[in-house]
Amino acid sequence: MKANIRYSEAFKLQVVREIEQGRFESGWAAGRAYGVKGAETVTLWIRRYGKEHLLQKAVRVMKADEQAEVKALRKRVRELERALADAHLDLKLEAAYVKLACEAAGMKDVAEFKKNTVGGSERDRCRKRQAAERSGTVCACGNEPAELLCGTTAASASADR
Repeated sequence: MKANIRYSEAFKLQVVREIEQGRFESGWAAGRAYGVKGAETVTLWIRRYGKEHLLQKAVRVMKADEQAEVKALRKRVRELERALADAHLDLKLEAAYVKLACEAAGMKDVAEFKKNTVGGSERDRCRKRQAAERSGTVCACGNEPAELLCGTTAASASADR
């Protein structure tokens, strides 16, 4: 079990006073010297006793154009995060659509459908397309998901004749 360490008010005031006198450069250094656990414990004491001027503060100086650039970059990050979320949603919807299309076509294995329609070389796909055009049947051998599911490439090629 972890023991709670409680420091007396006199001890806390002594540590803060020594920081104020310049014996320690920071609350962290004073805490380390006295074996105070917790990185922010002495800092909390400094604030409690109203000695915030002893705390080291980081001041960021930026030109107006730098501030505008940071603002624009943050806006761009938000836009990209939204676009990524939309892309993930589109991917999930497309996967669900493919599954439903496979079920409607009587196919039980979506992975097998993908392998049969998307797999193979470009040369194999061209051969399938040409055979489908000769026979007048619809072939799912396009590159776009809609073409794969609906066979629009072969259907539009047949309609063009």
